[in-house]
Amino acid sequence: MAGRVAIVTGAGRGIGAATAKLLAKAGANLALLDQDAAGATHTAEAIGLEGAEALAFGVDVTDSFAIERTFDRVVEEWGRLDVLVNNAGLVRDARLEDVTDEDWDVTLDVNLKGAMVCTRAAVPHMLARGRGRILSAASVVARDGNWGQTAYGASKGGILGLTRCWARELGPKGITANAVAPGFIDTEMVRSVPAGIVEKIVARTAAGRMGTADEVASVYLFLASDLASFMNGAVVGVDGGLLL
Repeated sequence: MAGRVAIVTGAGRGIGAATAKLLAKAGANLALLDQDAAGATHTAEAIGLEGAEALAFGVDVTDSFAIERTFDRVVEEWGRLDVLVNNAGLVRDARLEDVTDEDWDVTLDVNLKGAMVCTRAAVPHMLARGRGRILSAASVVARDGNWGQTAYGASKGGILGLTRCWARELGPKGITANAVAPGFIDTEMVRSVPAGIVEKIVARTAAGRMGTADEVASVYLFLASDLASFMNGAVVGVDGGLLL
């Protein structure tokens, strides 16, 4: 990844932060986006301590104007954009009868619209070089469903559809689009799930445990690299065998 430029959304913590750090360790320059500006700055400082370059931006991925300006700033700084990791996301869990319009709207806005807005802003910069990697966060929930996750499941299912459309549309232009579908990963988001539910999920997982953010980050690094040059439209499960 030496000399390449990557943007990671939701980079202030969890899988986003781990992915940004691993891409930087592999030689990339990183732009870190998060609605929590302090979180993005913290990740950037950690990357800087390792001798790599990183810029932090406090920005909402659903704000088209702000995203376009931010992406332009990144290209002005480093002259290129090679990788976009659409990682920003949130969960508003509720049974169907308890899902509010607000729950639905904010989940679809951040998880699905945010990925579209960021990819739309990234593609012109990638087309200018004739290559690029678009990587988006799906979930096992998109493929297997989960109790109480109507809005989240819909948003992540949408990511699968977007990824396949982008793969067909952009593949002939040198830009690949792939999705990563984590299972239950030991992050702050999953720690908010009741312990009893987590225990049942772990019991169904062939690996017998939750995954780590670094294990998901490793898959993002592979997909961002030239090693995955012929992967396009793929959905890579990182779930420890939960869907076996």
